[in-house]
Amino acid sequence: MRSSAIEFVEARHLRKDVVDFRSGDTVRVWWKVKEGDKERSQAFEGVVIRKTRGTTDASFTVRKMSFGVGVERIFPLHSPRWEQIEVVNRGDVRRNRLFYLRTLRGKAARLDLIDENAEAAVAEQKKA
Repeated sequence: MRSSAIEFVEARHLRKDVVDFRSGDTVRVWWKVKEGDKERSQAFEGVVIRKTRGTTDASFTVRKMSFGVGVERIFPLHSPRWEQIEVVNRGDVRRNRLFYLRTLRGKAARLDLIDENAEAAVAEQKKA
């Protein structure tokens, strides 16, 4: 059991603008990069292959292919260094950790996509 003082300090560092995403989704993370005395935003787009739970120590791993080389990056979920997280596509997966994507190449590494318009239509039919 955690003490209330620790929970209070951690609650101050939690971000309120976290987008709802899960493993299998393709996301674009706008990360603040500092170069000298200037700061700019750089996009990192890829598939979320892992998402860990927790309060301030929650994180997610994004994997992309860059010039034929797989690149993975771990982002802290409640970090002040990212500007925004955009969900590009929703993936249809059955597990949380998608480490098997590391061994797949080309078209085999693609994930099934969830059609959000079709889901909305099915939900309306169930209500009626």
